This record gives sequence, C-alpha cells and structure tokens, in this order.
Amino acid sequence: MTSRTFTRLPNLINVLLLLSLVFSGNILQSVTSLGINYGQVGNNLPSPDKVINLLRSLRITKTRIYDTNPQILSAFANSNIEIIVTIENQVLTLLQDPQQALQWVDSHIKPYIPATRITGIMVGNELFTDEDSSLIGYMMPAMINIHKALVQLGLDRYVQVSSPSSLAVLAESYPPSAGSFKPEVSSVMQQLLQFLEATRSPFWINAYPYFAYKDNPDKIPIDYVLFNRNVGMTDPNTRLHYDNMMYAQVDALAFAAAKLGYRNIEVRVAETGWPSKGDAGEVGASPANAATYNRNLMMRQFAGEGTPARRNSRLDVYIFALFNEDMKPGPTSEKNYGIFRPDGSLAYNLGFSTMSTTTANSESVTYSSSATKAVNRATTTLECWTILILAMIQVVIPRLF
Repeated sequence: MTSRTFTRLPNLINVLLLLSLVFSGNILQSVTSLGINYGQVGNNLPSPDKVINLLRSLRITKTRIYDTNPQILSAFANSNIEIIVTIENQVLTLLQDPQQALQWVDSHIKPYIPATRITGIMVGNELFTDEDSSLIGYMMPAMINIHKALVQLGLDRYVQVSSPSSLAVLAESYPPSAGSFKPEVSSVMQQLLQFLEATRSPFWINAYPYFAYKDNPDKIPIDYVLFNRNVGMTDPNTRLHYDNMMYAQVDALAFAAAKLGYRNIEVRVAETGWPSKGDAGEVGASPANAATYNRNLMMRQFAGEGTPARRNSRLDVYIFALFNEDMKPGPTSEKNYGIFRPDGSLAYNLGFSTMSTTTANSESVTYSSSATKAVNRATTTLECWTILILAMIQVVIPRLF
C-alpha cells in the first residue's frame, strides 16, 4: 500500500459515513446549511401560508425576506422555519439615532419572537457597489444601534446582526489568496469585521458567478461556474484547488478578512443563483443553465461541503430565489431568478421530481394536498436516497482519485 493510498483513507471513511447517514435517514436532519431567499417584488405571489407549505414540502427550514413584512412574520409563527429579515436601505438614515433603532426593534422584531424564529437582521443590502458608495457610511452606526437595541430588549440571544456585501467590496479576488478589500471601503470593513467578531456573527456575501461569466463568456469556462466537472484552477500561493467559481469567491473574501487580522470570521453566502431567462445581451441566462447551477449547488449542500480554504467548515448558502418576481426593475434576468413560478410550479426542471408540488387554478393558487404528500413520501424514501447518492458520486468520490 502506497503513501498516496493512505492519504485517501480519510476521504474513503467520509464516503462510508455518508452512506451510513443516507441509509439510516439521518441525512435529512443534517442538511441545515441550505436556505432560500423569499423575495416579494411581484403582483401575483402566493400567500405566506402557502409559501410555508411549499418550504416544508422541500424540507427547507431557512429563508430570508427583504423587509419585515408583518403578514409574513405572523404567518411563520410556530412554523419552525428560521427567517432572516432585512432593514431596507432607505431606513438606515433613521437608525443613526439609537432611540429610533430601539423603537424599530421594539415594533418590528420583538412582537414576533420567540414564536417566529427570527435568527438574523440584515442591515441593508449591498450598501457598496461600483455605482453607489453613498450608503456604506450609514452601515456601522445602524448595525451598532440595532445590536444595542436587541441587547436592551433581551433579544440578542435569538438574533444576529450583519449586512450582506457584494463582491464589489473586493479590489482583488483572483486568485482567492490575493483577496483584498478596496481602499475606499477598507476602514469600514475593518469596523464591520471587528463588530462581527465581537458579536459572533457571520460575514454575508452575495456571490454570483453568473455575472462574471456573462461579462467574459470567452474567457471563463461555463463548467467552472456551473459546478460541473472541470479541470478547475489551482491557487499558485496556497496550492488549493478550486473546481468552481463560487467557492473561489467565498475564499477570496475570507483571505481579504484575514489580511485585516480576522482569520476566523465565518463567511456565508446570502445570495447566489442563476437566471432562467435574460435579454439578448445576457449571455448564459437559460433554463438549462439555471437548472444545472442550482441542482449542482444543492447536491454539494447535501454533501456538506466546505470551501478549499475551509474544508472542514460547512458553507451556509441561501439560493436566490424562491419565486420569479415580475415587478423587479432592471433587465429581464432580474425577474427570472426564481426556482418556482408564482403558481408554485417549477420554472425549469431541476431533475428532482421531489420538487414538483403544486397545482393552480385561475381563481387562486391552490397547493395540492396529494402533491405535497407525494413530495413528503419521496423525500423520505428511495428517491431521496438516490439524489443523495448521486451527490456523493458527483462530489465526494471523484476526490478520492
């Protein structure tokens, strides 16, 4: 037996453990790193109670909304679904005042806890972009005031405070070990990281390999961004191998944080997804690519993967999005990130028949009880095991050789 064979043994043990989980049924409880974003910018979306039924049928126990919609927060009471809420960007100026922040938490969060499992508050969304840097100065005062309000009201043990950033905060992201923050945001990022470390909260990023591919389709291999099998790339500084762009983006942020002295901040993905439709110039936006991206991502989540730089730490990811949203501004792609149409039918075939859950009529969206029962049966029987074994075959076993 060669030394190389010995190095494969830990991976082989992991495969056997995964198999034991699959056939014992415990894997269903262990897949807790996958959530989904529940956007509401549409005029034809189903009611919150129907959304809860849909999430349950998918075995998804985490979601995020982009406001503090009282109808949703009330409907999610006693659902045991974790929910992250968002403070809209336009509210941040108000929260520079600690008393206003206290009033906001008292009226928007306190009435719903603990019945509704609010686990996080996102203070704004992408407060720094290449087009607009006017809002980022409001971020830290608002975050500090919101956290102090949670402490004052005895809610900080339930709720973490953070703010999702786009990759626009990075000056360099390739290779991942070269990750660094732009000079104009470095000071704010230092304050953010200090706050997150002190409150034991994660750094959230919005990671979209689609945008990188759309802008450079001739230079970026499509399989690399879709999580398909490919040769990938090796970071020349760390010798870490990357077989997909999203993991490289996450690690670039982790390396940037480390350069500021914060090596142990957990990085999570607040948004990632792929549009199923786009305008003429939006290269790659198609049902086939959207299905491939989200299906491969889900299988990696089932396998409990971490990134190359943090292999032993499972990566938390929230898919964008649950529904297509017909009223979103911007290009066609912005309206078509949903896995589902508003009537609850799949926007494209993910390849998992367990996810076909609903029927609709012209009067209202009706979530079929027989379809939901079929999903529940499928996710607890051989079909679920087949999906999970496929995840292992595609993700884990190739790494043994």
